[in-house]
Amino acid sequence: MAWRVAKARMRILALGSKLKKDALVHRRSTQSGFTLMELMVVVAIIAIASAGVMFAIPDASTTALERDAQRLAALLDSARAQSRASGLAVVWRPTAEGFKFDGLPQAKNATTGEMVDLVKFPTNWLSTDTHVDEKTLLALGPEPIIAQQEVVLLNAARSLTLATDGIRPFAIKSSDELK
Repeated sequence: MAWRVAKARMRILALGSKLKKDALVHRRSTQSGFTLMELMVVVAIIAIASAGVMFAIPDASTTALERDAQRLAALLDSARAQSRASGLAVVWRPTAEGFKFDGLPQAKNATTGEMVDLVKFPTNWLSTDTHVDEKTLLALGPEPIIAQQEVVLLNAARSLTLATDGIRPFAIKSSDELK
């Protein structure tokens, strides 16, 4: 019998338990909102998270220069392979509008009679802000081992160096690797 009395006095808030109506009303009236401390913690967490996201998003000019550098590295390696396959010396040089590959294998156009490159390479930068020193020339072959070469790509706020040791493909070098 003592067990039934103890059970009647104990409030259980478990799934399936029956709660008296007056206990529910009393519970709601004591917890009616958030404390100032809880709100300040939430605002601080949101501020820290938004600051982290802001620093994680890269600058548009930086990504444009990196895209141009990666694309040029792929084009230089492709032109180097074309040079080795054809046995012709290919030279990369910058122009006012972008860049040009000289010495690529050519064939005579049947309709116009003029010589055209067998493989069409792009001649402009992806970003209009990217440029290179106009005195830069890169000899890309036809020898399998070429001289160590590098080209510095410039943008309004940054520069990247594309380099090869003559054996490996062209790659973007950080400022730490250059020193």
